Amino acid sequence: MDVGGDFTVTVIKKEVVAAALPAQEHWLPLSNLDLLLPALDVSVFFCYKIDIPEGDVDVDVDDDEEFFRGFGSMVSALKRGMAEALVSYYAFGGEVVSNSAGEAELLCNNRGVDFMEAQADVRLDGLNFYNPDLTIEGKLVPNKKKNGVLSVQVTKLKCGGVVVGCTFDHRIADAYSANMFFVSWAELARCKQPSVIPSFRRSLFNPRRPGSFHPSLNGMYAPIASLPPPPPGGADHDHPLISRIYYVTAEQLLLLQTLATTNCNSKGSSSYNYKRTKLESFSAFLWKMMAETESDDKTICKMGIIVDGRKPLGHDKLSSYFGNVLSIPFGEKTSQELKEQPLSWVADAVHDYLKAAATKEHFLGLIDWVEAHRPQPAMTKIYSSDGPAFVVSSGQRFPVAKVDFGWGRPALGSYHFPWGGEAGYVMPMPSPNPARDGDWVVYMHLLRGQIELIETEASHIFKPLTSQYLNLLP
Repeated sequence: MDVGGDFTVTVIKKEVVAAALPAQEHWLPLSNLDLLLPALDVSVFFCYKIDIPEGDVDVDVDDDEEFFRGFGSMVSALKRGMAEALVSYYAFGGEVVSNSAGEAELLCNNRGVDFMEAQADVRLDGLNFYNPDLTIEGKLVPNKKKNGVLSVQVTKLKCGGVVVGCTFDHRIADAYSANMFFVSWAELARCKQPSVIPSFRRSLFNPRRPGSFHPSLNGMYAPIASLPPPPPGGADHDHPLISRIYYVTAEQLLLLQTLATTNCNSKGSSSYNYKRTKLESFSAFLWKMMAETESDDKTICKMGIIVDGRKPLGHDKLSSYFGNVLSIPFGEKTSQELKEQPLSWVADAVHDYLKAAATKEHFLGLIDWVEAHRPQPAMTKIYSSDGPAFVVSSGQRFPVAKVDFGWGRPALGSYHFPWGGEAGYVMPMPSPNPARDGDWVVYMHLLRGQIELIETEASHIFKPLTSQYLNLLP
């Protein structure tokens, strides 16, 4: 059953949830790594299948008092857990403002989180998960107010299911930080102690005196004022970026990894002296697919992969650090190279530029690079590319199964990031289907032509995400 986007969502209540305990108002500066992020909002949604009494499968629960009471108790648990979580995660309850130098800072004033209750005239198994542009964007994830950091929308569905949608300011949190919050929020909603208490120790990212950085960082990042302006009139409506969600089976991922690992020597034989990761292999395959959409063999195709610096920096406090600890190294190849070379060659190129960025010195240098350019705002060059480009962000640590607010693990959890820029965005996440351990759910925001090629040439790998795959059908 799939009704696409033909359904209505009605907001029935709006309020602000503040921290359960008062706190002294204070300013929290953004770290140099936070300052590399432009003002972008990231959305996440969690879908829950709520069983209704046997024999009532077709009942319209919009008019069922018992369901309203049940939904009300869910919302109460979510708000109580949110209020308790904001005591420790106070950054999500603040406001982003500009300081005298024009840089963003966080005012921790317990403004609170915008919290909406809504209802939708659609069943969970009727949602078109494959096309989030129709069903998620503008319907099941909220828009965030200008200076707020986090907004939440809880939507009840006709079948008894519930969707919890969140939108947060990327300047304040990366996915690792947001994931910590979601798990703690769920734990507190179940009246359990949070397993992680966040750290906001900005001194971990103080620049060195004197600072130093490798010249290669000038090729990765640039002051925004030095980058070419966006095209007149905004987005290119003839070549739009669209969002889709697929699943990729563990068997196909293993096959890609095998192909990416094969190294043919000059005599034509193969050796397996090293092994490329699934992420490297998957990303290399997408990079080759991107090149296939280009008719000019000299076109430069770029692909970046987000690297989390918590492990390379090696500080024991970083495992609970809340904020951005990211770098986005990227590679550049001609479309001809990517078309003609085997997957193993492309995977080697991916491995090489990732390896160079996954070091302590890279991140310390990046902190110093930002300091040398402040207060000029800067960002990664791949977000302002003059040719085809996309970024892959590994969501393999997305703890979907742990975001249980008291009514079971989500049937689906996914990030949603149609960010409005010129570069594409791809995030592979673990499958929520317990019977399909090792599968990935993949969110893609790419050019329509790239999506069409993937669906034509790689439909055996990228399969549209359906209610059947998620075990939602009655």
